[in-house]
Amino acid sequence: MSSAPGRLTQRDIARLAGVSQTTVSLVLNNRGEAAARIAPETRDRVLEVIRETGYAADPLARRMLQQLNQILGVFTYEPVFPSTSGDFYYPFLHGIEESAEQVGCDLLLFTSAPVREGRRMIFHENNRLRLADGCVLLGREIPAEELKRLVDEEYPFVCVGRRDDAGDRPVPYVGADYAAATAELAQLAVRLGHRRFAFVGPGTGAESARDRLEGFHRVAGADAPHVREVDGALDRIVEDGITAVFVEYQADAVTLTRAAAARGLEVPGDLSVVTLGDPTSPVDSPVDFSGFRIPRQEMGRQAVDLLVRRLHGEQAAVQRLLACTLAETGTLAPPAR
Repeated sequence: MSSAPGRLTQRDIARLAGVSQTTVSLVLNNRGEAAARIAPETRDRVLEVIRETGYAADPLARRMLQQLNQILGVFTYEPVFPSTSGDFYYPFLHGIEESAEQVGCDLLLFTSAPVREGRRMIFHENNRLRLADGCVLLGREIPAEELKRLVDEEYPFVCVGRRDDAGDRPVPYVGADYAAATAELAQLAVRLGHRRFAFVGPGTGAESARDRLEGFHRVAGADAPHVREVDGALDRIVEDGITAVFVEYQADAVTLTRAAAARGLEVPGDLSVVTLGDPTSPVDSPVDFSGFRIPRQEMGRQAVDLLVRRLHGEQAAVQRLLACTLAETGTLAPPAR
């Protein structure tokens, strides 16, 4: 196998462990009588180098050797089973499981990743990426350095959610078109007669947040107010004569709606409030907000479909954006004045 810049090969592992490349291959594949004859201390030395370097067996070589395990990995950068996040992640996992079943693959959930400096990392001393043929990644934010390493080492993976490219190489993903959905809602507000808008939420960090803000500015204009914190946001909204607010987080939309009610303002009579996606944690909402719904289950299904196609060497677009479904009725109405 030829070596690309920044990418480890079996030859590199053999050099670091002081063994032959054949020995490394036998340890990785662990099959046949020859593999059984490798001395335990030699095997341990090779495995230690693999653990220290985070080496993942080259997928193309494994396909050539007809050694696909029919196992797909799933790695999440946030816990998916606590009750506070389970409702949000469930459709993604349902779609992943459904698609894996259709193609006859088992799923392996990687759960041993430690949390370091507040983040889970897929590359660590005990990572077991090579147990799976490829991996589906979930998480609001995925460290750019991990994506770059996965791309450089040519490990087959697909992200659920749009990701920035790793340098000059594309990151495979199936995402939701948040920018288009947000822009479409803003255009609807314009047609209803709104002329002064505000965006409430960070609008930074994750690609999904930046996409929402970009879609808002696409219609409202680059100078439209961007209020990053919901606390005190209503004061600025009232002072600026804003009639339609686009809120990144549904919990913030609830806070804003209750603050408006306490001030005697009606939603949507006096102020339209639009939410930009499904809540990431359960929210006790007093109203059904206008906004859009994320195609979470379909994103999970298509992520597995794209991963399987990559494993079988199909040449296809590695980045897909799916349309969101608008929920127009609820808290978006013509302005009172």
